Amino acid sequence: MTDVSSRAGIRGAELPEARPVPPDSRGADGDTRRSAASAPGASDAKNAAKDGSKSAKQRDPFFDNAKYLAIVLVAMGHAWEPLRDGSRAASALYIAVYTFHMPAFIIISGYFSRSFDMRRDRLMRLVTGVAVPYVIFEVAYSLFKRWADDDPTHPISLLDPWYLTWFLGALFVWRITTPLWKIVRWPVPLALAIAVLASVSPDIGDDLDLQRVLQFLPFFVIGLCLKPEHFQLVRRREARLIAAPVFAAALVFAYWAAPRMNAAWFYRRDSAQELGAPAWTGGVMTLAMFGCSMVLAACFFAWVPRRHMWFTVLGAGTLYGYLLHGFLAKGSRFWDWYDADWTQGPLGAIALTVIAAGIITVLCTPPVQRMFRFAMEPRMEWAFKRDAAALAKADARAKREPAADRTDAAPSRRH
Repeated sequence: MTDVSSRAGIRGAELPEARPVPPDSRGADGDTRRSAASAPGASDAKNAAKDGSKSAKQRDPFFDNAKYLAIVLVAMGHAWEPLRDGSRAASALYIAVYTFHMPAFIIISGYFSRSFDMRRDRLMRLVTGVAVPYVIFEVAYSLFKRWADDDPTHPISLLDPWYLTWFLGALFVWRITTPLWKIVRWPVPLALAIAVLASVSPDIGDDLDLQRVLQFLPFFVIGLCLKPEHFQLVRRREARLIAAPVFAAALVFAYWAAPRMNAAWFYRRDSAQELGAPAWTGGVMTLAMFGCSMVLAACFFAWVPRRHMWFTVLGAGTLYGYLLHGFLAKGSRFWDWYDADWTQGPLGAIALTVIAAGIITVLCTPPVQRMFRFAMEPRMEWAFKRDAAALAKADARAKREPAADRTDAAPSRRH
């Protein structure tokens, strides 16, 4: 594995939009709209409209906090993976976290995709914020594997995502199909049916990691169907109290299941037959894991802070952390870092967990975002045709206005 707001909408938890403001108002940009919890009343809205000093891009800290915490869990999970063979506790934590961390990220990504349509500016952001980073990082990861793993024959294939880039490919497919999910009558049951069919279809192949695209699809569709009031339900005190025993029970079950269950089920990248199980188990496991993932994701959201925290600002950079930390996560295996004596035992596992959390935190910071924005959010006006309608409007306005009073009539270059 999920929202993971960039111009593509993945960072605002848009892992996972990068500008997480629920699309409840009627602003021009659906990725930067105000949430119901923070929306003003009718009279307040009029006052806000008159106050030019107020920003139109207010963000709900809840979603930024959720994205940051989810991406920290992603990094921790990658740190625990090499420890599973020697530690049942690490295996239990790994299984418990993998049950919900990507589903939660994908739910948020779907939630901030609710306003997506085929409008020109949104398609442009989809290309520059998802498709282009996919190509850049797929090539970068492939070259990194050739060098770090001493594997000069490793192919560069844009159709076969390697490691973390699968999420960008999946997000592109999910988002481009959003208008379809908004018109069908029963979107969630339909998405679940597709996921079940994918889990029993070994011939789907590895192109664009389509198994993951289809098996994680229900979480994205759930996000599309959610409204602000649904998140308000899990932000209540009662939900937080219930979440504690539910998480405790999940950890106990994970500890029991660790030596008995194939963790590859949680990756959702293979069919049941490819995992050596009977075909009928694919549907059963898909539905069972969907239920468990939704319950634990709800518990996770219940524990997410609702106010501004020191890490809230990092929520806008989660996709940066997600894609960049993969080089260290894979490099640690290629260069046998886990063979060091200090990594063994409980203290070593705790130290690795703290290190992973620290690294992903640094990679989400604004300076890192500025450094890698050329790859994650490139400005590519040169790649798109000029909007003829916008140019015509600008020319007409320029003709109507006296020369001395004209502002810049050219359409904005930002998208």
